[in-house]
Amino acid sequence: MPDESDVVRILDGIGVPYEMVECDPEFADTAAFCEKYGFPPEQSGNTILIASKRGEKKYSACIALAHTRLDVNHTVRDVMGVRRLSFASADETADLTGMMIGGVTPFCLPEDLPVYVDGRIMELDYVILGGGSRSAKVKIHPEVFNKMPTVTVVEGLAN
Repeated sequence: MPDESDVVRILDGIGVPYEMVECDPEFADTAAFCEKYGFPPEQSGNTILIASKRGEKKYSACIALAHTRLDVNHTVRDVMGVRRLSFASADETADLTGMMIGGVTPFCLPEDLPVYVDGRIMELDYVILGGGSRSAKVKIHPEVFNKMPTVTVVEGLAN
């Protein structure tokens, strides 16, 4: 099960400057975090696990800004190459990632899990992401995604 020390080790290895932001686990969900700690939702990303509904289970992690919604029925479906999708349950998310919703970070995901990032995130000077637990977030420049082999930036992933 990953935690903040795993995130720090991975980010130090990638070599992109970042800041770990501690938070009260009661305020780990993005809207509550932004309100309590004064970060704008327009700079806060959610890492959301998506699962196929039929046939062999396929998963992906999608990162979208808090003020947007993933285009699950079109763009996400197209990039995953499946017809029917749903949001993974909290249990599926925990089983697959070892992390709880509100703390899922793209930096400690299984290596075989594709990660799709909404293109508008790449235009920001920083983004707040889950820190591996409900007690931490990561403030980081989006250039980190260009250094991660499992990441694909997708225009229109969210709207």
